[in-house]
Amino acid sequence: MRRLLSQSKMSLLEKFARRATAWTGSSTAFALAVVIIIIWGLTGPIFHYSDTWQLVINTGTTIVTFLMVFLLQRSQNKDSVAIHLKLNELVAAVEGSSNRLINVEEQSEDDVALLKRYYDRLVELARRDEKLTECHSIEEAAQRHQAKKRRRAAHTTEITAPAVQAAAGTNGQTGPT
Repeated sequence: MRRLLSQSKMSLLEKFARRATAWTGSSTAFALAVVIIIIWGLTGPIFHYSDTWQLVINTGTTIVTFLMVFLLQRSQNKDSVAIHLKLNELVAAVEGSSNRLINVEEQSEDDVALLKRYYDRLVELARRDEKLTECHSIEEAAQRHQAKKRRRAAHTTEITAPAVQAAAGTNGQTGPT
């Protein structure tokens, strides 16, 4: 496993992309970009703000932007996969968690929307509970919620039955006296 995760297995292109991504996100790269813009702006009067002078900055920024789109997407893709793997590990390791969520990002949009509706329901059930942390899965939350409703209904019946009987004057008797 250690050999699999080794950085020495990275291709030359991947190493270059990692370094370029790290450098372009640095303060040094930002400062260099600001200096280039200032120098370009200061040379405007020298070149009489000509079309060629404008073309230099337009071409340079277009090339940099084009390359940065790919570097940013590469970095975001790798980070996204890493985060999903970490979350999958947590879901798989935590007892009581729903394994339906492992690799959920690979599901269709309809399946993800269905899971979202289930979890929206879980949120509604959790809002009715005293503690949000009491529920672990949709099914468990629904079972707990139903059990609470039954207990509350039984408790309400125990409290209200004597009051109703007293108001009716039956004192717990069935039928006329």
